[in-house]
Amino acid sequence: MEQVTRDVFMVRGTAVNQVLLREGRDLTLIDAGYPRDAARIVAAIERIGHRLDDVRAVLVTHAHVDHVGGLPALLARRSVPVLAHPREVPNARGDVHEQAAPRDVVLRSLSPRGIGWLASIVRAGGSAHVRVPTVVPFPRSGALDVPGRPTPVLSAGHTSGHTAYLLAAEGMLATGDALVTGHPLLPWRGPQLLPELFANDPSGALDALTELAGQPADIVLPGHGAIWRGDLREAADLARAAAPRSTARAD
Repeated sequence: MEQVTRDVFMVRGTAVNQVLLREGRDLTLIDAGYPRDAARIVAAIERIGHRLDDVRAVLVTHAHVDHVGGLPALLARRSVPVLAHPREVPNARGDVHEQAAPRDVVLRSLSPRGIGWLASIVRAGGSAHVRVPTVVPFPRSGALDVPGRPTPVLSAGHTSGHTAYLLAAEGMLATGDALVTGHPLLPWRGPQLLPELFANDPSGALDALTELAGQPADIVLPGHGAIWRGDLREAADLARAAAPRSTARAD
């Protein structure tokens, strides 16, 4: 876990990140990792002097298994509101399934580094089809009335309702998979998109970079990879430039 500021923390799951926002004694969790990452999240919460009972809401960037997989275990222990963009709610509830086909993921992983990643996510529960029936859409536009007061930023493309979260007071943007800085299937580090096979709409994922670039933030909290500090326009430009390489297989 990395403490970014006094009240913002990035939790490291199985090659995927989650974010904790603190306001007083209350917490907001952004994303929940793979199914077996739930225990890591609870441990991270306890490490900063809190309990799972302090979580007041969970925000979903998108409903892929590496971002909502830990929710069933967490919700079994602590019933809290789970919020997502209205376009993402059907995906989270399991009414639609915008997830890369297992066969495509296996084929993309045929390298020493890729095989290691694939084995780790299978152990973490990555083959599960997780549904979150209690998810509800954001009640209104603008900042959410949850600890940290994040503002949803629709960044569709990776999924139909993919959402980043602007932490205006902190100058940070939790980008989920709309902008990442590394992944075991990619051979380089820095602002980039995930390989196209993970995107429901690859051209939309490119377009979403424009929306992210306009946000008033200079720290990126990505869904995968390390924290990135710098101008968001530069980050978006780097991701666009790197996009043709996202089809390259990791060594």
